[in-house]
Amino acid sequence: MKLRAWRNPWRVMLAVNAAVLAGVLLHKVALPPYVPYIHLLVDYHFGFSKRALIGAIVSLFDTTVPVWLVFALGGAVWLVTAGLFVLLFRRIFGFEEKHLPLFVFMAGSPFFLKNFMHTLGHFDIYGCLFAICLLLLPARSLVYVLLAAVLSAILLLIHHIHVLMYVPTIAVIVVLRHYLKQRVTLQNAAFGVASLAAIGALFVAAQFYGTMSVPEAEFVAYLRGRMADPSRATLLSFSHIWYQPLSQEILDTWQRLPHNLLGIPVFALLIWFHAPLWRYLRDLRAALRFDGHRRIVTAALVIVSLGYLVMFAIVFDYSRWISNWAVCLFLILHAIKELPASQAVPMVSTDDRKTLAFGWIATLIPRVGIVRPF
Repeated sequence: MKLRAWRNPWRVMLAVNAAVLAGVLLHKVALPPYVPYIHLLVDYHFGFSKRALIGAIVSLFDTTVPVWLVFALGGAVWLVTAGLFVLLFRRIFGFEEKHLPLFVFMAGSPFFLKNFMHTLGHFDIYGCLFAICLLLLPARSLVYVLLAAVLSAILLLIHHIHVLMYVPTIAVIVVLRHYLKQRVTLQNAAFGVASLAAIGALFVAAQFYGTMSVPEAEFVAYLRGRMADPSRATLLSFSHIWYQPLSQEILDTWQRLPHNLLGIPVFALLIWFHAPLWRYLRDLRAALRFDGHRRIVTAALVIVSLGYLVMFAIVFDYSRWISNWAVCLFLILHAIKELPASQAVPMVSTDDRKTLAFGWIATLIPRVGIVRPF
């Protein structure tokens, strides 16, 4: 029985992916956690501040923060996210042999869990985690819309860039799972609009009123006092991001643009390697029973993609943005699968040579990176 299982290349790919993940983890632990660590130090000591929620929660449990907490907390969130995604895939598709290629192209993608392992401790994964939770929970009442709004607010307090990164995907999930199934009424429409307005106001507050109000030297001195090992002062080298205005972030991004654009062909190639998955997404949309649903899905995919295009113009962490964009499409695909369809959609081929080749390529690529490819 075991020998037969290993003759299935898609099962072998899953095993190889597990080994690659272990290698990425070992590599990550050896790297200094500059940005993730300082996010655990910053809290609301000096008043309301952007990017301070996680640090504020950590401060409730201890006055000092060890470096290992970056990997412990990040690893725990990664494990929960991975486990819930497996649960989601099992609920929507199942793990029959015919579904394994689709699972490999998502769970084994260098855009997804492997890249989240490489960016362990960063805030991106929280958006993915919350979106998966919303895909698993029932969406029959306004409580679902309220929960989505609360989770979106939490994401903005973790980092305000979630307004473009995962909040649009959460909104799409709410529309597809609640509004398209429960019908749009005056009450739930008004509630949705009010929720979007509140989230927008919170973003404005975080972006334009969340800058530190004290001199940077005083801010850094406070952070050093929260470090378990104050001798590692280099881990505070990113303190300037709590003082940097949006205009400076855009300027920095455009100054680096000529060099960062060199990675675009690599990103395009990585996206092409997922062609079987994109074809399945296209066919899933085309098979929807209602024309209105197809138009809404198309608009949703465009809006989410435009949000990431705006991020490309504002912040230069291109590898992270392209990876999270792909993850958003993976999650939206699950929401589309729940909509009424006029016909069954053929799954990704299990024995097509080109599909097998792309599956192996996606499996063997360990990650996409943070700024530039790899």
